[in-house]
Amino acid sequence: MNFEPFVLSFKLASLTALILFCIALPLAWYLSQTKSRAKPFLEALTALPIVLPPSVLGFYLLWALSYNSPVGAFFEDTFGVKLVFSFTGLVVASCFYSLPFMVQPLQNGFESLNKSMLEASYIAGKSQLTTLFKVALPNMKPALITAVIITFAHTVGEFGVVLMVGGSIPGETKVASVAIYEMVEVMDYESAHIYSAILLVISFSVLLSVYLFNAHQTRRFGL
Repeated sequence: MNFEPFVLSFKLASLTALILFCIALPLAWYLSQTKSRAKPFLEALTALPIVLPPSVLGFYLLWALSYNSPVGAFFEDTFGVKLVFSFTGLVVASCFYSLPFMVQPLQNGFESLNKSMLEASYIAGKSQLTTLFKVALPNMKPALITAVIITFAHTVGEFGVVLMVGGSIPGETKVASVAIYEMVEVMDYESAHIYSAILLVISFSVLLSVYLFNAHQTRRFGL
């Protein structure tokens, strides 16, 4: 059995979760604290990948990252980095597709914090950055764990977007979900069952770990 598609899937999911955490953390903090009229627009834009068909998002990403677009041409001519049908392109596409799965749990975690705790930090002369890292984050561990794990699991299960942007290049862009699709196409149902079962077990285990952790935190702190 070839485990290479799973290795690629886990590598893609790990990089995506790491990059999105760095991007989504300040964005979620801003959305939870701002009273700007632009907040609903930003929230809708962030959540768009949830309701947008993967084929639509994949098409626009394929166009935006291809050499025919200014972005794709810039990266290829300047850095020699090809953004379509490459692993780098998969990471970029996955970051767009999985963004709401990182932002929304973090934003909900920030918004559920005791406001007086944050105000006390500001009154004590602490900056927003210090308040974020020294006060907010230590008090919302369940939201942090949920955001990272759900983003990881969601990326592992991607299909439409990664297929359109990355295709199916063995060792480069052929992740587990694409491999299963190809097995079904050639009617290799036995292999498809094995691959699907592995992803099913992984997905269930990831979700179970999140719920068990959150339940433990709830009992521990009496929330």
